[in-house]
Amino acid sequence: MRSEVLVYPGMSGWRFLVLPKKQSEEIKKTFGKHARGWGSLRVSVTVGKTEWKTSIFPDKKSASYILPLKAQVRKAEDIADDDTVQFLIKIQ
Repeated sequence: MRSEVLVYPGMSGWRFLVLPKKQSEEIKKTFGKHARGWGSLRVSVTVGKTEWKTSIFPDKKSASYILPLKAQVRKAEDIADDDTVQFLIKIQ
């Protein structure tokens, strides 16, 4: 998947990747019944050479899932605001 880095309004310092709507719909349909608090789903993520475990969250504004992009990952992979990032997620 590919997404532009989103600086989330009103949440200083938080960066996210927005999953494509089509994939978000498929994920919700297939895994939505396993959702945890705030509708989150556990995932493992790979960006470049960096891998980590986190959760994706449903976002009403984008009508998609959003993936938190930790500062540690942005630094390791030299990712800046508004960059387009290629990533792989696996639902846990």
